[in-house]
Amino acid sequence: MGLKAVVVTVLLAAALSYYIYTPMPDAIQEPWKLMAVDATFRTGMNLAALKYHLGIDHYITSFRRTMEGFDSTMVALVGSRSPAGVVPGVKISDITFAGVPVRVYEPPAGGEGHLRRGLMYLHGGGWAFGSGKMGAYDKVSRVISDELNTVVVSVEYRLFPEVLFPEPFLDCVVAAKHFLSPEVLDKYAIDPERVAVSGDSAGGNLAAAVAQEVATDDSLSVKFSVQALIYPVLQALDFNTPSYVQNRNMAILPRQVMVQFWLQYLGADISLRPQLIANNHSALQHSALTPELRSRLDWTSLLSQKFKKSYKPVVVERDSHGLLKKIPGLLDTRSSPLLAGPEVLAKCPRTYILTCEFDVLRDEGLMYARRLKDAGVSVTSDYYEDGFHGCLSFISWPLDFDVGKRALRSYMTWLQNNL
Repeated sequence: MGLKAVVVTVLLAAALSYYIYTPMPDAIQEPWKLMAVDATFRTGMNLAALKYHLGIDHYITSFRRTMEGFDSTMVALVGSRSPAGVVPGVKISDITFAGVPVRVYEPPAGGEGHLRRGLMYLHGGGWAFGSGKMGAYDKVSRVISDELNTVVVSVEYRLFPEVLFPEPFLDCVVAAKHFLSPEVLDKYAIDPERVAVSGDSAGGNLAAAVAQEVATDDSLSVKFSVQALIYPVLQALDFNTPSYVQNRNMAILPRQVMVQFWLQYLGADISLRPQLIANNHSALQHSALTPELRSRLDWTSLLSQKFKKSYKPVVVERDSHGLLKKIPGLLDTRSSPLLAGPEVLAKCPRTYILTCEFDVLRDEGLMYARRLKDAGVSVTSDYYEDGFHGCLSFISWPLDFDVGKRALRSYMTWLQNNL
């Protein structure tokens, strides 16, 4: 290799390292692996944005294809590494529940006469990406079905840009009510006293909102007995909580991306992102934001000092953009379950909430746990000091993290003991 080729190779390697490198907290295990995952996501999003600006494709549709290709590659790698990764005996059916597409996982036959657990799962992906049929979601559903003798229903709710809020929520409510009907529970031999709703990230948002809807619907004879929320999205009025500020540039889910997901979901212009990041939408002038409503997400009183650290609230006097009128969904408890009143929370089922230190969503999960406890609900708060957003999806070689495996085992153990 000539000197010129060596120089070019060194420069390319340096450029690649610079692109991949993102500062990581010391507690993160295998930081370069997480940097590589984050760089892959960023590259996919950047390419999707470029295609969008060139008029080739919608950036969401383009990024979905990238994710599907990445997922197929990972599945192929895992399959070649571990053929035993597929859980034998679990029956899988792609059907619809009252018109909503779902994938049903039924555990191996056996134990005649014994009723099984039921679990409705809602996948994450910013209300725009993902599928319960992909990668880790599919694997976890198979394992839960097999190990916990559970009928798992993974809901394929509609996504942005095809639909906006509240359509994904309504899809999940329809699927939930169908699942909880005595006829369906009987069909799958599910114990009506042991049915859960669960989800991660945006799916955790939907799971929390659906749990509230079902808990307060007096027309339903069967309710969810537990809810299990994994780093859930729960509010959009304060993007300056300690975890949002601390992790604003963290891998996988930086603050600006989460705010963009919210704007897309609520049908607002992405150009408003700087206004929301500045908390202008929750300015003191808004009469709709009463002191009682603000108290429901007041992290200064709902978080322990361990999480408040030395951060200060960001409170704006006036909003010159009329953001709450432009984005009324910001105050809707169906989009922001943390805003629900104590009378609603008191009716919610026994709860598990998983949060991670290095996640912009950490504090809202902790605040929801505190508010549910204050309302009299039994809550298990499972916090990971070395965890990051999405870690439960990284449990298979070559993108496996120990914290993801520990979190999955803890989540399943809780379900086994509480469902």
